Amino acid sequence: MTETRAVPSVSVTYAQTGNATKSNELGMRPMQERAYDKRGEQYLLIKSPPASGKSRALMFIALDKLHNQGVRKSIITVPEKSIGSSFADEPLTKYGFYYDWHVEPKWNLCNAPGEEGSKAASVKAFLDSDDRTLVCPHATFRNAVEKFGIEAFDGCLIAVDEFHHVSANPDNKLGAQLAELIARDKVHIVAMTGSYFRGDAEAVLMPHDEAKFETVTYTYYEQLNGYKWLKTLDIGYYFYSGSYSDEILSVLDPSQKTIVHIPSVNSRESTKDKIKEVEHILDELGDWEGTDPETGFQLVRTPDGRLLRIADLVNDDPAKRDRVSAALKDPKQKNNRDHVDIIIALGMAKEGFDWIWCEHALTVGYRSSLTEIVQIIGRATRDAEGKTRARFTNLIAEPDASEGAVVEAINDTLKAIAASLLMEQVLAPRFNFTPKNPKSEPVDGFDYGEGGYDPNKCNVGFNEEQGAFQIEIKGLAEPKTKEAERICKEDLNEVITAFAQDKTAIEQGLFNEELVPEELTQVRMGKIIKDRYPELNEADQEAVRQHAIAALNLTQKAKAIASGDDPSVDQKGNTALIEGVRKFALSVTELDIDLIDRINPFGEAYAILAKTMSEESLKQVASVIAGKKVSMSPDEARDLAKRALKFKQERGRLPSITASDAWEKRMAEGVAYLARMKAEAANG
Repeated sequence: MTETRAVPSVSVTYAQTGNATKSNELGMRPMQERAYDKRGEQYLLIKSPPASGKSRALMFIALDKLHNQGVRKSIITVPEKSIGSSFADEPLTKYGFYYDWHVEPKWNLCNAPGEEGSKAASVKAFLDSDDRTLVCPHATFRNAVEKFGIEAFDGCLIAVDEFHHVSANPDNKLGAQLAELIARDKVHIVAMTGSYFRGDAEAVLMPHDEAKFETVTYTYYEQLNGYKWLKTLDIGYYFYSGSYSDEILSVLDPSQKTIVHIPSVNSRESTKDKIKEVEHILDELGDWEGTDPETGFQLVRTPDGRLLRIADLVNDDPAKRDRVSAALKDPKQKNNRDHVDIIIALGMAKEGFDWIWCEHALTVGYRSSLTEIVQIIGRATRDAEGKTRARFTNLIAEPDASEGAVVEAINDTLKAIAASLLMEQVLAPRFNFTPKNPKSEPVDGFDYGEGGYDPNKCNVGFNEEQGAFQIEIKGLAEPKTKEAERICKEDLNEVITAFAQDKTAIEQGLFNEELVPEELTQVRMGKIIKDRYPELNEADQEAVRQHAIAALNLTQKAKAIASGDDPSVDQKGNTALIEGVRKFALSVTELDIDLIDRINPFGEAYAILAKTMSEESLKQVASVIAGKKVSMSPDEARDLAKRALKFKQERGRLPSITASDAWEKRMAEGVAYLARMKAEAANG
C-alpha cells in the first residue's frame, strides 16, 4: 500500500452556538422563521443548505397560503421518490403552529401507484377533489402539465424541491413549464435548493424570471455556526496511484461513520466490476462474518476486534438492496448511532438521504456536477450528539504519463480544484462590500477588531450572529440598479461557481507562469458576467465583477493565512478565517480593487496541489496544459481595448506595448490585435 499524499484543501471551524437547532414559539428554527416571514410573496426562492429544515419551512408557508392567502391547492414536487418521505404528516400544532401538515396517502404519488396506473391522471383527480395537498416526483408533475395544460394549475401553490434540477435551457421541460407558469402569473411558486447552481453551468432561471422571486438565503456558515455539536468541517482532495481499492484504507477510518461513494462504472477510476470493488473494500476492512438476516447489512470483523455493520447499496439484486434500503430508513433507528457503521453506495445515498451520524463522506473519482458534491457533503453536515468533526474526501487517480487517459485525468484534477474553491466560498461567511470614501462610517452590529473602526483606513467588520463581513474597498464600483444590487447581495457564489467551472480560467490560473492575473480577474470574469447577465449595463456588470472577484480572492488570501503557521492567527476558535481576512487587509497599505485584481485566484490552489501531487505528475500536467496555450480571441481583444480606454482616461495616455507592467503590456497587445483585424478587413 503506497502512502497517500493528503492535504486538506480547507478546514473550517465553527462556534457551536446551538442557535440553528433552537425553535421559536411556533416551532420554527431560524431558517424556517426567516422563510415564514416572506410567506406572503407569490414567488419565493429558498437557498439553504442540506439539513437546515427546508421541508418543514415549506409546510409552514404552504399551510398559511392555503388557510390565509386564498391558494386552493398545494403541490410539492421532488426529484426522486425517496425524497417524498420528507413531506410526510407532521403534527405541527404540537410545537406551537396553527395547523397540522397532512397528506392523504393516495395523494403522495412518491408511494401511491396512481389512478388507472397513471400518476399524471392522479394529479388531475387531485385537482378535481376536495383535498388540498399533493406530493409527486418532478417527472409526474411534468407529465401532468403536458397532459392537462398550465391553466389546470391556476390558483395553486407549486413547490419545487431541489430546484437546481430546473434549467433555463429550453430543452429542460420542467424549466420551460415553470417559465410558462410564471408568464401566466396565476400560481404561487416556492423553489427550494441547497445549491443554486448546476453542474453543467447552465442558468437555473432566465434573469427576467429570477428577478420576480424574493430570495431567502440561509448560509452554510450560519447553519454550521449555530449547531450544538458539530464544530469542524474538513474538505480535501487526495491523490492515489494504482487501484483505489488497494489504497482506500489510507483515507477510510473504520472508526468513523462513513458513506463511501464508489465510482461510476463508466469512470476512469472504476475497475468495471462494482461488485468486486465492494468485496475488495470489505476484505480490506477485515474478515467477513456473514449477513445480518434482519437488515441485510454485511458483518465484518476488523483486526482490532470490532464488528462493523456495513450497508451495501451497490448490489443490484432488488430483494437484497430493498431490504438494506428499508433498514437504513427505519424511523426507529434514526437516533441509534450503532445501527450501521459504513454505507457503500454508487448512485444512491446522496440528495435527500438522511443519516445524522455520518462523519465522513468519502467519494472515489471526481463527480462532474458541483451540485452533486455539495449534496454529498451535505450528508456529513448533520448535527448529532457527540459528533464534533465531519469531513469530505475526494479520492482521485493521479495523472499517469503512461496512460492514454492522461488528459481526462487532468480534467478530473482541475474539476476537483474547482469544487474545492467553490466549497471554500460556500462555507465562508457572507461578504458585504462597500466603497471606502471620506464619508464612510461603521455599521451597527459589526465588530471591527482591536482598536475598533478607523476612519483613515479600509476597515473589516464582522457580525458573528449574521455570519457576515462588512469590508471597505477603495475604488470599488457600486451597483446602480436593483437587479445588480440583488446579484451582489445574493448571487456572488453563483458567479464564482461559473468562474471556477471555466476550464480555460483554471488551466491558465494554475499552470501558465506568464499569466497576468488581470486576464482572469478582469477579462475572463468580465466575460462570464456579460454572458450570465446580458441585461445589465456595462457599469453594473463591472460592479458585479468587482464584488465577485473580491469575494473569491479575499477568501483565498484568508485561507492561506488561516492554514499557515502564523502564530498570530488563533487556530482554536471559529476565528481563523475571519482573522485571515483581517490580517490580509492590515498587511497591505490600502485595500483597493486594483490590488485585489492583481491576485491570481488559483494561486493558493496551486500551492496545495504542489504539496498533494508528486512533482513528476505536476510537471507532466503543466506541460500538457502549456502545450495548448490560449491565443487571444477577438472578444478578449475588444475587452482589453475597453480596459485600455479606461487606462487612457485615468492616465492621459494609451497603454504601451513595451511597458514593464505586464497588465499594461497585455492591454496594449489587445489594442494592437484589434488594429490588425481592422487593417486586414480593410484590405479584404
